[in-house]
Amino acid sequence: MRLATLDDGTRDGTLVIVSRDAARCLPATGVPTMQAALDGWARAEPILRALSAGLDAGQGQVFDPAQCMAPLPRAWQWLDGSAFPTHGALMQQAFGLPPIATDRPLMYQGMSHRFLSATQDVPFPSEADGIDFEGEFGVVTDDVPMGCSAQDALGHVRLVVLINDWSLRSIAPIEMKTGFGWVQAKPACSVAPFAVTPDMLGDAWADGRVRLPLTVAVNGAWFGSPVGDAMAFGFHDLIAHAARTRDLPAGTIIGSGTVSNPDHAVVGSTCLSERRAIEMIADGTPVMPFLSFGDRVTMQAGDWFGTLNQHVVAGAS
Repeated sequence: MRLATLDDGTRDGTLVIVSRDAARCLPATGVPTMQAALDGWARAEPILRALSAGLDAGQGQVFDPAQCMAPLPRAWQWLDGSAFPTHGALMQQAFGLPPIATDRPLMYQGMSHRFLSATQDVPFPSEADGIDFEGEFGVVTDDVPMGCSAQDALGHVRLVVLINDWSLRSIAPIEMKTGFGWVQAKPACSVAPFAVTPDMLGDAWADGRVRLPLTVAVNGAWFGSPVGDAMAFGFHDLIAHAARTRDLPAGTIIGSGTVSNPDHAVVGSTCLSERRAIEMIADGTPVMPFLSFGDRVTMQAGDWFGTLNQHVVAGAS
């Protein structure tokens, strides 16, 4: 089942079910928003699946992904992991950092009151802040009780999404030195138009991982297509980690962190910072610049989630 949120002028939009070919949609009658669906999934899911069956039978209206907001335009929580060991190892080697001495998943809590749509321009105050993208997969949960085990956690995954976790690299090290985490370095993320149920992914969803290549292009040029199954911790581990000392409300989004593979020389990367780290390891200095105003970044993972296609623009300084 594939869900999206159409822009109706409100903060939360209107929930629709989208056909498998993304050509048609139906309003989710009785389930006005994505958050309402997640709050009452046991009641909402049969309604949504019945409507989805109608789409498969040829019902529905013409669907235009350009009219979409983010699937969940605002969320109760955005918890981002860093579950791909290759990415961390490259950054540590490039900057001479010691390995992080922990056997726990890495995670921070980011801005969640707004997620950008897949096509809107992304404003930043200054090019000097080191504008970067990060391609990630994410899951959206229903209510997760405190102490939920990793074994039970996948039963709380309701939707899978594709995310661009925008980052400002010049600000990040300054904030990291405070020991209090990121605020300015992590602006609003963008989310591809479709949120899909795990069953729709078939074999591409296994062991709490998305087994799909995440393809990134910058100004039309291929940048990378690493596969999402190289996570050291699956989403079930990330959910259990986040819920160890607190419950997670329905509408919590948990990210995988930057998708990265050991054979990065072949498959490329999903963020500029990783490419720059590879250049530093090889030649002692980075060559790849960060983004400039006017640059365009696209991301997709097959046809499952639709396409992120956005321009970087100058915002308020």
